[in-house]
Amino acid sequence: MNFSAPADTAHAATPAFAAALDSVGMRHIDVIFTLADHPDSVLSAKADISVNLPRSDKTGIHMSRLYQHLYQWTQAEPVSPATLHALLNTLLYSQQECGSSSAAVRLRSQLLLHRPALKTEDLAGCKAYPLELEACLDGDKLSVSLNLDIGYSSTCPCSATLSRQLLSEQFCRQFAAQPVVDTRHISQWLLQHASLATPHSQRSTARLNVDINPAHDNFGVVQLIDLAEHALATPLQTAVKRADEQEFARLNGANLMFVEDAARRLHAALKPHYPAFSINVAHHESLHPHDAVASVSHNR
Repeated sequence: MNFSAPADTAHAATPAFAAALDSVGMRHIDVIFTLADHPDSVLSAKADISVNLPRSDKTGIHMSRLYQHLYQWTQAEPVSPATLHALLNTLLYSQQECGSSSAAVRLRSQLLLHRPALKTEDLAGCKAYPLELEACLDGDKLSVSLNLDIGYSSTCPCSATLSRQLLSEQFCRQFAAQPVVDTRHISQWLLQHASLATPHSQRSTARLNVDINPAHDNFGVVQLIDLAEHALATPLQTAVKRADEQEFARLNGANLMFVEDAARRLHAALKPHYPAFSINVAHHESLHPHDAVASVSHNR
């Protein structure tokens, strides 16, 4: 007895409701890949992949082809703007019968980097930087972007002013009756009372979205991280000793910033290097049960 292969239901049937679809695909696919910026590091990721379905007479796309091409692509060579372009072209070619003219892919992962201590030589630790790589090909128009999360510390300028005011008032009460005060006494008093009131600071997050030139051979992830951390001046630390913690405290005191200040610092740092970007900053308040946020974008 001969058995015929089962019919491809998604392509043999006629859809009950005829309509073109902007996007069809899969989300949260588990993949591993190497990044052109760091070809020796294997990253795990969640991938989203899709094409449009302009033909209203087609029940569905060839979904399995998307998966197979994605898997083969991640195994073949490091991910770069150029290889993303090649993947999107392959996806469109695989859906010729559906008339697909646009394709998109997104990779969500994190890059683990060794970061040195602020002061102590030969002391370092690992820090993860969440990132997303996105690419979209619509006809002949290709767009590639990088989303990156940067963690840092922020100390409130208003809180610092109030703390200094309390310290000043206490100092005046302590020494007002003395016409001359020995600097040694002042130094000792400060060691005991300078933390009478402390400014509040909090862990903060900046999400950067930058357009990447599709002709570039990598995404410049580390360059963007270094640019942002230098602009903010108070990046989160990994391994520390007392000298590093003290330096971190000094940097926070020297770089007091509201959420608006952080957004503007990053805008000034990115503007000379990226033609288009957006910045979203959140200070996860220690004073309040809510976040302070700010955003800014730029298009040259």
